[in-house]
Amino acid sequence: MGNIWEDQNKYQRWLDVELAVTETLAAEGIIPKEAAAEIKAKAGFSVERIDQIEAEVKHDIIAFTTSVAEHVGPAAGYFHFGLTSSDVLDTAMALQVRDASAIILEDLQRLQSVLKKRAHEFKHTISVGRTHGIHAEPTTFGLRFAIWFDEIRRHEGRMREAVETMRVGKLSGAVGTFAHLSPDIEEKVMKKLGLKAALAATQVVQRDRHAHYISTLALIGASLEKIAVEVRHLQRTEVREAEEYFSPGQKGSSAMPHKRNPITSEQISGLSRILRSNAMAAMDDVALWHERDISHSSVERIIFPDSTILTDYLLEKTSNLIDRLVVYPKRIQENLELTQGLVYSGELLLVLVGKGVSREDAYRWVQRNALRTWDEGGNFRDKVMTDPDISKTLSAGEIAHAFDLARLMSNVDRIFDRVFGGN
Repeated sequence: MGNIWEDQNKYQRWLDVELAVTETLAAEGIIPKEAAAEIKAKAGFSVERIDQIEAEVKHDIIAFTTSVAEHVGPAAGYFHFGLTSSDVLDTAMALQVRDASAIILEDLQRLQSVLKKRAHEFKHTISVGRTHGIHAEPTTFGLRFAIWFDEIRRHEGRMREAVETMRVGKLSGAVGTFAHLSPDIEEKVMKKLGLKAALAATQVVQRDRHAHYISTLALIGASLEKIAVEVRHLQRTEVREAEEYFSPGQKGSSAMPHKRNPITSEQISGLSRILRSNAMAAMDDVALWHERDISHSSVERIIFPDSTILTDYLLEKTSNLIDRLVVYPKRIQENLELTQGLVYSGELLLVLVGKGVSREDAYRWVQRNALRTWDEGGNFRDKVMTDPDISKTLSAGEIAHAFDLARLMSNVDRIFDRVFGGN
């Protein structure tokens, strides 16, 4: 990924655009074919030479074209013919973004594969669900992976849309009016490069496209942080239903030898913040003065390499985190039973309402037994069985029905069919 944004590749993409223009202009009879052939044969550049020239002229495209001209000779008069700097810069950036995005899309697909595998592995491992950090109702440990899979799949769709939005270039000149080259030339060049022509532009491709793209990466990062935060919670000593893989010889603390800390998850959480801050910078780039200023340019030289490289890194980190996540089914079972059956209170409420008890009375009967369980300890079901209001309303079998875990989990297979299509 890093190579895509290195100067050598950046200038090569600039040259790819320039040569596609030169070849098209020659084919259309606008410049001599002999000159175009000589340019194609001799065109080259030196990063060091470009840096040397730019230090003097303070203009990167002029430094680039000067370096190429030194390789080409007299025919270089037809190099960069009819173009303005942003024609090259924006079109070449579209090529770089396309290449970077192909890697990110592969990363998204790998993460989906890992999540799918772990989802099916723990599909029927019953665990406690938590809301507000408090035990709520039973769920399955695998369901969280299925939910993450579905979310990452949506990100793949968003990413493909963002990539297509960025797959545009422009050759419409200094203010977008095609004063020097025609729209037909632009369309033919873009076809050679595998891009689309922007339907309308100023001197630059409009930056809502770029903000959309960087925001998509930020949204991916937000979901990766969501996964990481859950792992961090699951690894807490008081929970310890799962934890990051701890390699032989790894150390968790310089002071406390017993520590095994969720450092990868914490890295994911922290670095995702950079993606979000870059998205804000990209949005600020949308508003430029008139037909163009360069306030966006310096920003994009940072946020596009950083965001694509960082997204690639975080996706790889998250895939490895989930693939090697150590899960403790025994502890999951212990935590499910920790509140002595309180997780069935909602179902008991519905059973009572189904027998004709008002919701207010049913809620009061169930809650008083739940609060006693919280405060006094003991088993919630035992207290329910001896409650005078509940016991005269429900039979022992009807109470057992409310505490039937298998029945409560009977739709998990259907959820998985929805998410994975039966696969």
